[in-house]
Amino acid sequence: MTKPVVNIADLEMKPTRKGSRFANVAGRIGGVVGMKDLGAQFIVVPPGKSGFPFHSHRNNEEMFIILEGEGTYRFGTESYAVRAGDVLSAVAGDASTAHQLINTGSVDLRYFAISTRNDPDILEYPDSGKFMVASGIPAGGGMMGAQFVMRGRDKPLLDYWDGEDTGEDK
Repeated sequence: MTKPVVNIADLEMKPTRKGSRFANVAGRIGGVVGMKDLGAQFIVVPPGKSGFPFHSHRNNEEMFIILEGEGTYRFGTESYAVRAGDVLSAVAGDASTAHQLINTGSVDLRYFAISTRNDPDILEYPDSGKFMVASGIPAGGGMMGAQFVMRGRDKPLLDYWDGEDTGEDK
């Protein structure tokens, strides 16, 4: 049986960096303590960076608990100043519920990210016009480890019959 207790100092922390705007070090918690339907991570974002692009989830909700630091929480068309002790919600929905945490402070932004684990999930990225569909997301793992992942752009939209042999002359 999985031990139901872990200290964040004992988490396996994995770094992610992309360009000059995105960086984080994250440790998964949910799977480590045996959770199957609830995901959790401890995330550290350095000053001036965001951990993830502006995005929304069609099928999952997230909650962020700020432990240390300060930043800006983009949610839909609004922005909110956040600091240690704040609890943020990201409800499931369309681009109007897109969210992103940006470290605007001078110290690391440290927070817990807690989420439902409904499968499949569809993510929208309003800043870049992308979407992602993920299914078969492993317990204790993230979207990138899903059995099926499809990324695309909103436009041009393919015809439903595109690429199918319909028996018609070409």
